[in-house]
Amino acid sequence: MSSAWTIRPPGPVRGTIRPPGSKSITNRALVCAALARGTSQLAGALDSEDTQVMIAALEQLGVRTRWQPEGVLEVESPGPQGWRLPQQEPRELFVANSGTTIRFLTAMLTVAPRGRFRLDGIPRMRKRPIGHLALALNQLGAQVRTQEGFPPVEVIASGLPGGEATVQGNISSQFLSGLLMAAPAAQGQVTLRVQGELVSRPYVEMTLRVMEQFGVSVQREGLSRFVIPPQSYRPGHYQVEPDASAASYFFAAAAVTGGRVTVEGLGRDSLQGDVRFVDLLERMGCRVRWEPQRVSVSGGPLRGIRADMNPISDTVPTLAAVALFARGTTTITGVEHIRHKETDRIAAVAAELRKLGAAVEELPDGLRITPPTEPRPAQVATYNDHRMAMSFAVAALCIPGVQILDPGCVEKTYPRFFQDLERLLGV
Repeated sequence: MSSAWTIRPPGPVRGTIRPPGSKSITNRALVCAALARGTSQLAGALDSEDTQVMIAALEQLGVRTRWQPEGVLEVESPGPQGWRLPQQEPRELFVANSGTTIRFLTAMLTVAPRGRFRLDGIPRMRKRPIGHLALALNQLGAQVRTQEGFPPVEVIASGLPGGEATVQGNISSQFLSGLLMAAPAAQGQVTLRVQGELVSRPYVEMTLRVMEQFGVSVQREGLSRFVIPPQSYRPGHYQVEPDASAASYFFAAAAVTGGRVTVEGLGRDSLQGDVRFVDLLERMGCRVRWEPQRVSVSGGPLRGIRADMNPISDTVPTLAAVALFARGTTTITGVEHIRHKETDRIAAVAAELRKLGAAVEELPDGLRITPPTEPRPAQVATYNDHRMAMSFAVAALCIPGVQILDPGCVEKTYPRFFQDLERLLGV
């Protein structure tokens, strides 16, 4: 892909699209399939950088994967007792900038009967916290070392004894999700307690529902205490939903252009909390139509809103792009933790919105965005962050001359994003 993406504003966007499979669900299903003994089929699984690094790491353990026709990923695992494990030197596992991969693998590898592993990624990964996950795993009897709370991570595996652990909830829900998925394969019962407010709660619900599909049950008190006795994962057939975070960009395209976009494969009962992004668009003035496996958004005159986006924080950059075209100020709160994503998303979003003419105040836990009277074109930096590129592509649909730099960073979760967007636009 070229070094920049630009498009002539197309007018109202109208059409139907089905985004690729959810990255979050695919990586959870991959972990559950690797912990099962036997062959699983993941229909609709995502093929992107974040899932490729997970697959590559699992294959180093002796888990065999192969793509079947129509987007079905077959996963054949010998189970933890049969993984191909290193004897002496640590096995190096590269995770690029995939937070789900490093956090899920760190927890999963502790259940291996033996072996040393070193997990590392690109330079930005070394700034993404993982210390609280390591601390919780060590409370359960694991041996996990970090570099002052950050990657690279070393796991010295000898089985996970179990017991009780406390996990911090205010940094990343991926810590709890990783612990939950590893816990059934521990040698004894695991009890997990969440300390502080749990961010991105829908992602934990997603984790529990994926685990259920692979035959594992969890006793819990809300999302604050979990009890997981030793259990065996069962292989099987699993259908991965389209990515609701990716769908947000197409819903936003309808909102800012006054068009109408239908996303197929999602509905009110979706595993993914990010499908509720359309509720915010409805508050801003859009019309939303729910069907069993389809959601449609029709744009209208937009108004600013105040929104606590903690449960759906991956869609913060998308809403920020929509806020450029609303009447009045939009205030986003509850998302301090997104400073620890692929980039500091609060600072990055603020910087790029200002280039387009908006007045933006960074809050401790969010953003206050006042749109410009007349947006201006600019070159938008993407910080090697896929969500920055896709979100600001929405702004380019209404502002002539906007260029999205390094569009190839969408390889992380949605390699064909710009092709799909152009196809929807009829370009």
